[in-house]
Amino acid sequence: MAASRNFIGETEPKLLMDEENNDDDDDYSPSAKKSKFDRFPLNSYEVGAVVGVFFVFSSGLFCIYMTMPANEYGNIKIPRTVSDLRFLKDNLSTYARNHPAQFILGYCSTYIFMQTFMIPGTIFLSLLAGALFGVVQGILLVVLNATAGASSCFFLSKLIGRPLISWLWPEKLRFFQAEIAKRRDKLLNYMLFLRITPTLPNLFINLASPIVDIPFHIFFFATLIGLIPASYIAVRAGLALGDLKSVKDLYDFKTLSVLFLIGFVSIVPTLLKRKKIYE
Repeated sequence: MAASRNFIGETEPKLLMDEENNDDDDDYSPSAKKSKFDRFPLNSYEVGAVVGVFFVFSSGLFCIYMTMPANEYGNIKIPRTVSDLRFLKDNLSTYARNHPAQFILGYCSTYIFMQTFMIPGTIFLSLLAGALFGVVQGILLVVLNATAGASSCFFLSKLIGRPLISWLWPEKLRFFQAEIAKRRDKLLNYMLFLRITPTLPNLFINLASPIVDIPFHIFFFATLIGLIPASYIAVRAGLALGDLKSVKDLYDFKTLSVLFLIGFVSIVPTLLKRKKIYE
C-alpha cells in the first residue's frame, strides 16, 4: 500500500511544511478558507485530457446518431423520468424492430458514454432494454454495456481521478482504502459484495478502484458478475413499464434484502478464512 500514501494521510516534505507554517495567519482568514474550498483540483493538463477524451467519445456518438433516419431525431433524448422513458420506448420500438443493428449500436454507445463520464440516467437505459428486448437480451445488453462503461471510467480515473476523488470524497476514500487493505487476499469476493449490494455507489467504486490499486482484472470480473442481480431487477421492471411509477420503486425493502443476501454469500469465503486465521 505504499502507493496509496501519496494521497491519503501523507505528510508534506519539511520544506513545504515550513512554507505552510509561514502562511498560518493567511490560512485562518475567511478569504483564504473560501479560496481553498473553491479551488478546482485538476490542473490544465488534466482538464485538457478530459476534454480530449470527451471530444473523441462525443464525436463517435454524433456520427452514430447521424446514421439514424431524419424523422427519428426529434424523438431522441436522455430520459429523466419514467414518463420520458415511456415516450422514448413508444417512439423507438418500431425503429429498434426495423433497424436492430443500428439501434443496438446507438444504445450501446450512449450507455458506455454516460457510464464513462458519470452522467446520471443509465438506470433508465436499463429499463428500456427490458421494455424493448426482453429479459435475456436485455440483461446481456445491460451487463456488457455497464461493464464496458465502468471499465472506461476506471481508466479515465487512472488518468485524472486521483486529485478529483480526493477532493470530492476524502473520508469515503480513506474508508475504502482501509477496507481494501484488509481484504487483499480475497479482493474479488469483497468487490463482488460491493457490486451486488448498494453499500457504496457504483460511481464511487468506478472512480476509486484505480486510486486504491485494485487490479483491473479483479475490477472487471467483479463488475461483470456483480452487476447481474441489479440488472435483472431493472430489466424485469422494464417489461412492466406501464405499472412503474418511479425508479425508487425498483429497490424496495424486499429487493434490497435479496441483494444483501446474495452479497453476503459472495463474502462467505473471506469470513471463513478470517475465522481459521483467528483460530
